[in-house]
Amino acid sequence: MELHYRQYSEAGPPLLILHGLFGSLGNWGWHSKQLAESFSVYGVDLRNHGDSPHSERLDYQVMAEDVRQLIERLGLDSCSIIGHSMGGKVAMQLALSYPDLLEKLVVVDIAPVAYPEGADNHMNVLAAMDAVKIDEVKSRTEAEVTLKKFIPEEAIRKFILTNLISSGQGLFGWRINKDAIRRNYPALRAAVVGEKSFDKPVLFVKGGASNYIQAEHEEAINALFPNASVKVVLGAGHWLHAEQPQALQKLLINFLLAS
Repeated sequence: MELHYRQYSEAGPPLLILHGLFGSLGNWGWHSKQLAESFSVYGVDLRNHGDSPHSERLDYQVMAEDVRQLIERLGLDSCSIIGHSMGGKVAMQLALSYPDLLEKLVVVDIAPVAYPEGADNHMNVLAAMDAVKIDEVKSRTEAEVTLKKFIPEEAIRKFILTNLISSGQGLFGWRINKDAIRRNYPALRAAVVGEKSFDKPVLFVKGGASNYIQAEHEEAINALFPNASVKVVLGAGHWLHAEQPQALQKLLINFLLAS
């Protein structure tokens, strides 16, 4: 699959940024522009998200293959990757499947483990989106009224509403493939798999108030990524790139530029 991407610069070594579930490359726009001063930054829309094509299949093996094909299409011998949440698992799977393609890996607030059903509110988000009468809604403000019944957090509602796009003539539609996400959700909760470990430098960044990376995950992290370190961003939850952007940016720069 040919993924949609945006190149922010040609300033240095190649760096790909992979967003999380319900996201798009625009979610990391500020970070991409900051990193573009030191790297050739490519923001990527993963399949069924953003402006990339839709597909019935949605699992980490096929998404990693999508990114591998993009790296090949861009003519890159290797690159570093930042991945958040779902994008972090895609990046980990790519590193385990094609280790020669990666120089460094940053995994933002996700572990390489399987998560139990109900560990997050993703099904609630889908229910909220389903509740929006998409054929009748006339504005994002109107849609947000419906989302608020399911999602009390304004920041999460605004994030979800980035997926509501105008199709012209006052009509709106969801650009993500909700049905594929719902059908494949068990695969998105699954662990990444690898026959061998990825031995190059890896940085895991945990939001201090987030439960996605826990002490019990240390064994799985070390088994697959023996050269990994873990840093914590205080005052942030799962959306730390938006909640504490300056603190995260400092960690990213220090790790990626270290020799």
